[in-house]
Amino acid sequence: MSLNTLFHCFIWLCLFHYSIGARVRHYHFEVEYMLYKPDGSEHVVMGINGQFPGPTIRAEVGDTLDIALTNKLHTEGTVIHWHGIRQLGTPWADGTAAISQCAVKPGETFQYRFIVDRPGTYFYHGHYGMQRAAGLYGSLIVDLPKGQNESFHYDGEFNLLLSDFYHTSSQEQEVGLSSKPVRWIGEPQTLLINGRGQFNCSLAAKFINPPTLQQCQLKGGEEWAPQILHVEPNKTYRIRIASTTSLASLNLAISGHKLIVVEADGNYVQPFAVDDIDIYSGESYSVLINTDQDPKKNYWLSIGVRGRKPSTPQGLTILNYKTISASVFPSSPPPITPLWNDFERSKTFTKKIIAKVGTPQPPKNFDRRILLLNTQNNFNGLTKWSINNVSLSLPTTPYLGSIKFKLNNSFDTNPPPENFPTDYDIFKPPVNPTTNIGNGVYMFQLGEVIDVILQNANQLTGNGSEIHPWHLHGHDFWVLGYGEGKFKQGEDEKKFNLAHAPLRNTAVIFPYGWTALRFRADNPGVWAFHCHIEPHLHMGMGVIFAEGVDKVKKIPRQALTCGHTGEMLLNEGHY
Repeated sequence: MSLNTLFHCFIWLCLFHYSIGARVRHYHFEVEYMLYKPDGSEHVVMGINGQFPGPTIRAEVGDTLDIALTNKLHTEGTVIHWHGIRQLGTPWADGTAAISQCAVKPGETFQYRFIVDRPGTYFYHGHYGMQRAAGLYGSLIVDLPKGQNESFHYDGEFNLLLSDFYHTSSQEQEVGLSSKPVRWIGEPQTLLINGRGQFNCSLAAKFINPPTLQQCQLKGGEEWAPQILHVEPNKTYRIRIASTTSLASLNLAISGHKLIVVEADGNYVQPFAVDDIDIYSGESYSVLINTDQDPKKNYWLSIGVRGRKPSTPQGLTILNYKTISASVFPSSPPPITPLWNDFERSKTFTKKIIAKVGTPQPPKNFDRRILLLNTQNNFNGLTKWSINNVSLSLPTTPYLGSIKFKLNNSFDTNPPPENFPTDYDIFKPPVNPTTNIGNGVYMFQLGEVIDVILQNANQLTGNGSEIHPWHLHGHDFWVLGYGEGKFKQGEDEKKFNLAHAPLRNTAVIFPYGWTALRFRADNPGVWAFHCHIEPHLHMGMGVIFAEGVDKVKKIPRQALTCGHTGEMLLNEGHY
């Protein structure tokens, strides 16, 4: 019996074990636009069942989630991606338009049904157009089965979903990004904590010097009033943190309290204590805090922008010791967000994240290595992001159906490039600024061990290189290492961490640097791998991976009702 077969037997045995006592949890989500005041200023947002953010899903390992998604938008399709859920055996439920399914048309309902197989902090969000920027997101928490306990103790928990908020609509942002010349979306107006923030005022205005913002005049029942974290003294609390930002990289701190990091992207890590954490779009963490400070005071919890020159004020809420009133403001200013371009600090934090003892470690060798160069380019006057000089443009027929039924005229069957010129100077603007548009697929053999080297480079003009958080669907990967400059095969791979590599589903590449990832292509399906910054993905910063699609069992008919698969169903009446 092969190692690959043994691995899959182990996975299914685990799922069978967890299925004892598991249940089916039913949800009905109605997606629609609504008027709302996330930051005190009324705008159109995308909500679910009249809620913004969408309802929190809570399940236990082994449970089946059965979610009926009804599209009540009048003029556009929609899908929802279940971020961090690997979709073992259900690749059609990944919720990626044009990749795993057709967009759900206005007035129609799509049934997502999948098993949550691991505990952890996850979330869900729109994956069609820029609907995540419009507010289509919510939390998804998976607990251990009843009777099982975490290896770390805590007395209570909080869930923080972080996002950024724009006063321009996602449609206007899309049009601007597709204009000649490009109209960049700019920095967000507000940072939100659980969908709440304050625009043009500050909870801590009295500490701002010089005073640039007025004190927020909060009233009871305001939807933009902060959700306060109420705690008892001398207890331990778990704070689950996930970032679904459209653009902003964030830093989170609680004045006077250490944060002990215990989970990253649904995987346990070796616990370590820090004063604050950096969190990039697509990442999630659990941290523990001990409420061992003066119980006669309240304390600020703050989030601020990192990685980009900020023009957005900090987002704030209060950690309230129940021994005093929650209306008593902290007596000290909020934690100061580290300088936006202090990348060494970010790297130091990121490199502290190593796997908890007992976590499966990566294979010692790889079967295939792909080097992906991230660049900014032009295409017929449009500004694009490209990977190995190809800017992703999704086809009209979902890849999953196209590959499953061998509809080779649905996308470019020529394989995309697996590397870039060895003489490419990452520290200068591209010599050839012109890119190609493509939708080819990296095809893997089932069970292959894949190395991906993400290489950052200079922007299109001038000097500068941006941070990019990359998210992989359908898998976790081992982060083997980070490095400066251009990746040097042989030399740099000697530095790989093969002993304590953390498992993640999102990893950052720093300016002018590289990040090395390794994963096993063991999940039949078609999977997106892309920058999680919404406008960057919209401008083409992504690739498509596929493996073992012939092993995928029956795909629900409703996932394939568009493009060539829709024509096939119409002509054949079945499949």
